[in-house]
Amino acid sequence: LWTFVAEARFIPSGSMEPTLQIEDRLIVDKLRYRFQQPQRGDVVLFIPTEGLKGQDLTGAFIQRIVGLPGETVTLQDGQVFVDGEPLSEPYVLADSDALEAAPNTWMAADVGIPEVIPPGHYFVLGDNRNNSYDSRFWGYVPGELLIGQATQRFWPVERMGAID
Repeated sequence: LWTFVAEARFIPSGSMEPTLQIEDRLIVDKLRYRFQQPQRGDVVLFIPTEGLKGQDLTGAFIQRIVGLPGETVTLQDGQVFVDGEPLSEPYVLADSDALEAAPNTWMAADVGIPEVIPPGHYFVLGDNRNNSYDSRFWGYVPGELLIGQATQRFWPVERMGAID
């Protein structure tokens, strides 16, 4: 029953800092998206997309939904625009506070060419934009690859609580 309803996960990288820290332990609600559509701002766990397969990456990814089906998302100078309007993102790690998530050979990219997100797909980004491997690099996440929404942190105890 536990694995059908929810599952525990840990955070292996800094791509979601400051929201999620390396080695945080989370509860992922696996039923939520059976009853409601994902929303902008949801922190989601998902199976790697076709763009990630064959890159020797294993396990699920966790990132934040910033673009919904039918919307147009662009990134310019670090600012996300949805349908031409700037997106307020108080959870994003500021450039001056950037932390190294992992050694990498890729750079955080701007997405300057407007493109409509296809039906049933989502544009996801890590909160630590300078060190996140996300939709800027491998495209949209199909809804059927969403495992669930990260809703609660249960470790460390001093940071226990809801995930925003």
